[in-house]
Amino acid sequence: MKLQKSDDPAVMEISISTRTVIRVIALLMAATLLVVAIKMSSHALVLIGTAIFLGLALNAPVRWLSTHLPGKKRGNRKLATVISVLVILAALIGFVWAIVPPVAKQSGSFISNVPQLISDIRNNDTTVGKFVTRYKLQSQITKYSTELTSRLGTIGSSALSTVSSVGSSIFAIVTVLVLTIMVLLEGPTWVALGYEIIPKNKRSHAKKLADSMLRVIQGYVNGQVLLAAMAAILIVPVFFIMGVSYPIALMFIVFICGLIPMVGHSVGAIICTIIALFTSLPAALVVLGYYILYQQIENYAVQPKVQSNSTNMSPLLVFVAVLLGASFGGLLGALVSIPIMGCVRILIIDYLERHDILTPDQVRAAIGDDLTGTEQSK
Repeated sequence: MKLQKSDDPAVMEISISTRTVIRVIALLMAATLLVVAIKMSSHALVLIGTAIFLGLALNAPVRWLSTHLPGKKRGNRKLATVISVLVILAALIGFVWAIVPPVAKQSGSFISNVPQLISDIRNNDTTVGKFVTRYKLQSQITKYSTELTSRLGTIGSSALSTVSSVGSSIFAIVTVLVLTIMVLLEGPTWVALGYEIIPKNKRSHAKKLADSMLRVIQGYVNGQVLLAAMAAILIVPVFFIMGVSYPIALMFIVFICGLIPMVGHSVGAIICTIIALFTSLPAALVVLGYYILYQQIENYAVQPKVQSNSTNMSPLLVFVAVLLGASFGGLLGALVSIPIMGCVRILIIDYLERHDILTPDQVRAAIGDDLTGTEQSK
């Protein structure tokens, strides 16, 4: 692009070369293709991102397990990775085993009893039939029974679609597990290669920066898993004492809900209370009251100590991170939003420190001693 003066001093001509125009068009086309490619491969990118996140979270347990293996197996990262993945698979299989057979059994029992239920409702000699006749609900009952019969007639196609979605979910889980194993096995090699690419004068700072972000991710994941496991273990005795159905399945549900930041326990309390309500009203009230009591104890006594020094973020920043993560990626986005925001926060604070906008004391107050004292490259 060249600026040319014309004979008129108030007019300035700008000439753009053909090469510049071609470059701009090529950049626009490349950007468009990139956006389309990301959109088309969004599901695969989510699986890859999940595997990388799990790999980072499991790196510390795998490393600890490899250093504590007995005899000649000590230091064998492959064996430690296999053991860790087998533990995860056992947990998943236990969850499926605990929740699927009871649900299938109850659903089959309900479907087989539907004709008898409809007959009892229409029978004027039964208590339910007298209630229907007294309040003139025959037309509504006929309407709903017809709809129910038609829906039961199409249950085969619904079951087929359900099996298809379950198969897709199983494939996604297997894919994530395989990718996680690869990340755990090949991750250190790729990280070392990445450090070799960085110039030597910046390598030390990059390592300390990466270690700080890794500590944020591992601290958050380990703390959240510990809190969820505590909630699941401490609430399952109440299910057994009150005679609530499917206590083991509910224990897994409490654990999964406990992994969700901020709103997880509320969701778990609603689910467990509704299921306990089918047992009895006192059981539902006891479960709800115990859940609320435990949540208050965890929020004020347990969680601050477990999650301290992990992300070091204010409650407002955590809430904003969860909202943004949920809006972009649903449940998965909400789960990974807090450690991602913690890593972004570390990068921003490091940038401000290296450009002398923040003093070392201010950095120490914000993120501790992780980055202070590192080599600064400007």
